[in-house]
Amino acid sequence: MATKIQVVFYSMYSHVYRLAEAVAEGARGVGDIEVELLQVPELVPDDMLEKSGAKAARALFAHIPVAQPARLAEADAIIIGTPTRFGNMAGQMRNFLDQTGGLWMSGALVGKVGSAFCSTASQHGGQETTLTSTHTTLLHLGMVVVGVPYAEQRLLSMSEISGGTPYGATTMAGGDGSRQPTDNELGIARYQGEHVARVTKALVKGRSAG
Repeated sequence: MATKIQVVFYSMYSHVYRLAEAVAEGARGVGDIEVELLQVPELVPDDMLEKSGAKAARALFAHIPVAQPARLAEADAIIIGTPTRFGNMAGQMRNFLDQTGGLWMSGALVGKVGSAFCSTASQHGGQETTLTSTHTTLLHLGMVVVGVPYAEQRLLSMSEISGGTPYGATTMAGGDGSRQPTDNELGIARYQGEHVARVTKALVKGRSAG
């Protein structure tokens, strides 16, 4: 039976979506992995999305199915992607995770692998606080948190401005949102997906053997 990974993201201007695709690509490359890419529901009214230009950007990933909180229990690993809002996850993702109380009470996510990635507007826009605060939620749900170890050499790159932390892959959108994820950032995201997949497969195999 294939190991199941859900990549659950919220993206407003497609930056997190692009990272999510790279994370999913990395996970699929491991083999015998079933990856499902899912987005959480939008909470911003259509007229506000239109005014901000987000509605046109979101058309890029309109085909991605909407995640259901109860279905998280079907996965062996859950990788969360979110933009940063004042050093924390976006309200859309917070709203989604706040609906997992039933899973928390039943212990349905205990022992599953959890990981996170994010986007900020600026280089010092709260990437690490967003990721570590997301980890706090995953730990409360009983999950085994996996980041990006420094075996991923792209984390050490000093040749360019780049996102990427040991807590998870990141990118920067720039003040006007025009900056897109770089090759270095996408490479880190792919590594994260691969690393999570390998760790998850090992845990699932260990439990089966036990």
